[in-house]
Amino acid sequence: MTAGENPFASNTSSLQSQLKEKDKELLAAKAEIKALRTNEELKNGAFGELRENMRKLEERLEVSKNLAEQKEMEMKKLEEEKEDALAAQDAAEEALRRVYTHQQEDDDSLPLESVIAPLESQIKIQKHQISALQEDKKALERLTKSKESALLEAERILKSALERGLIVEEVQNHNFELRRQIEICQEEYKFLEKINRQKVLEIEKLSQTIGELEEAILAGGTAANAVRDYRRQISQLNANKRTLERELARVKVSASRVALAVANEWKDENDRVMPVKQWLEERRLLHGEMQKLKDKLAVSERTAKAESQLKERLKLRLKTIEDGLKSPNMFCISRTTTKSEKSGKILGFLTSGGGGSKKRSSSQPRGSVTGRIHAVNQPINRAAETDGKENSKILTNGLSDQDAKEEDMVSGFLYDRLQKEVIALRKVCESKEGTINAKNEEIKMLLKKVDALTKAIEVETKKAKREAAAREKENALAMLNEESKQCRKANLPRSRVHNSR
Repeated sequence: MTAGENPFASNTSSLQSQLKEKDKELLAAKAEIKALRTNEELKNGAFGELRENMRKLEERLEVSKNLAEQKEMEMKKLEEEKEDALAAQDAAEEALRRVYTHQQEDDDSLPLESVIAPLESQIKIQKHQISALQEDKKALERLTKSKESALLEAERILKSALERGLIVEEVQNHNFELRRQIEICQEEYKFLEKINRQKVLEIEKLSQTIGELEEAILAGGTAANAVRDYRRQISQLNANKRTLERELARVKVSASRVALAVANEWKDENDRVMPVKQWLEERRLLHGEMQKLKDKLAVSERTAKAESQLKERLKLRLKTIEDGLKSPNMFCISRTTTKSEKSGKILGFLTSGGGGSKKRSSSQPRGSVTGRIHAVNQPINRAAETDGKENSKILTNGLSDQDAKEEDMVSGFLYDRLQKEVIALRKVCESKEGTINAKNEEIKMLLKKVDALTKAIEVETKKAKREAAAREKENALAMLNEESKQCRKANLPRSRVHNSR
């Protein structure tokens, strides 16, 4: 694996981009918080102004109430005076009637003009007083109407101020809830930043361990290749040695035959060695050599098959390791205590695969086969000794191959264990990514809730404004109706006065 194909670089870049996006979102949230704070300060200022206006209006209401009470007292006094004047007028009319009756009875009494003149002057004075009192009453009614209208306006302003105060309190409560949610989001963001930093550190550690593992794999591969080259060279040298030994044996056999033929030429017929027996013995030796060669060919075929199988297994294991390293789900917590053990296991796996590449069976012809053949001359005995040495070498090779098989079995067990650990780490990474995605979704939901709350506040303010306008219209209509009723009530006593006149 090269540096360009490292999947951790792309994952770190994606995590950095996510961090930048989260920073942008945090800045936007801070800007919204600042805007909400400014709005809250403005609302607090408006609320303070409303409180001052309320206090002033309450003072005015108290003053107007006192004035209204004074005017009511004056109105009561004027009504009492009016009643007294009406009573005096009635008494004067009764006195006039009595005077007229006495005048009719007694013509010789005092003149009527002398009696009526002071009474008429008193009546005129009383009428002037009544007209002045009526004018004062009208002025007082006007004042009361103006005071009532001022009171209604003050009540309307108080209601609107109270409604605004309630709206401001609701907005403050919403702002408090939003602040709490924003604090929760900030805490979650800090927690996510910590997790992200931990993941970046883990990714760096994993990249370092992967580099170390790659170096170890490369070193183990080079060592395995060198071992294989050396073994191949040794096997070639052994094969050359065997061919040379066989050629020497054949040359010695041919030389012994020539020597025997020459010796038999100089000997008699009775002293000559029978060539048939010698030929049979040589034939047996050659058959034994042929069998050995066949066994060696079978062993070489088996070793070739075993090497091909090992190569396929190594390729599959390397592919699985590369897929595991390339997969983006490998971003998880790595146990630092098992790093050296894993690297040692992988190195042992490679060395065991390279060392156990040649498998040889111990099913070779024994040295007792050569011991059965009794050769006459010395070269045949030497050939038998060389064959015994070769058989001992084959036996030692078979034992070493059995050890290599056992090592291969141990490396496969370690490989399965590594695969299990990789799967567990992937599951942990997937669970952590799921938690991160859940937190991101919660943040998005909180932002949506904040937007919905702001929209709801705007809608409530609009509704409050509309309701205030409707109430103002209703109050104006009620004031007009009350003014019309009061005008009717004022017209009724005037008609009574005219009727009395």
